[in-house]
Amino acid sequence: MREQLLPVGDGFWNIRGSFKLGGVIQIGTQASLAQLDDGRFVLLDAYTLPAPILSEVRALTSGGRDIDAIINLHPFHTIHVERAHEQFPSARLLGSARHVHKASHLPWQDMRTDDDAMNEAFPGLAFSVPRGVDFISDDPNVHFSSVLAYHARSKTIHVDDTFNHLKLPVVGGLAFHPTLKQALEKRPGAADDFSRWAEDIATRWGGAQNICAAHNSVLLGIRDCGDRIRAAHRKVQRTLRAHRRAHG
Repeated sequence: MREQLLPVGDGFWNIRGSFKLGGVIQIGTQASLAQLDDGRFVLLDAYTLPAPILSEVRALTSGGRDIDAIINLHPFHTIHVERAHEQFPSARLLGSARHVHKASHLPWQDMRTDDDAMNEAFPGLAFSVPRGVDFISDDPNVHFSSVLAYHARSKTIHVDDTFNHLKLPVVGGLAFHPTLKQALEKRPGAADDFSRWAEDIATRWGGAQNICAAHNSVLLGIRDCGDRIRAAHRKVQRTLRAHRRAHG
């Protein structure tokens, strides 16, 4: 996985990073730099930027001074939080309850990234938390849920784990993370809540032209995002039906 700063669209850059599962298998990771409608910048997720990318980001953001916040969107992506704060110490630090628990010594903002208020705090960015699934699972191996971000100006969705995109024949394409079965809340109606959320995203963000996923490939220049999300939803119908039979 080559670390790089990838221009995606108007005011949006995706940072492709390196992450090796078990220290051996390269699955990659990501962060993104997004410019807000008021001119400020934010980093979506934390990554320790190597010197060449750090220089590029600083050049775009007045030496980093224009980065208003580092917004940590996935509760289980915590490795780079402290180092990213050190690289941009003036940026406000936002995260989930798990980020705060794991690094309680850092100067976290009171607002959590899964709060509804996020949608009013960063003009030009919209956020969505999957419904019907555990946001922070008791099982540390279940990484399904994250806060999805949509940058309207560049028509880009930034998503960690919740969606995967694999460049493979037959089994490839956009898909929900394989831990959906384990992530669904063990209660009546959870599968229906998830389905309504998926359809809502397909409708509201269906005009997206780019999808940046953490551990897979970047999907650029598409014209059928809503259809792809609905197709991903259709692929998990067996899982959802089984959940309804077990829990209602």
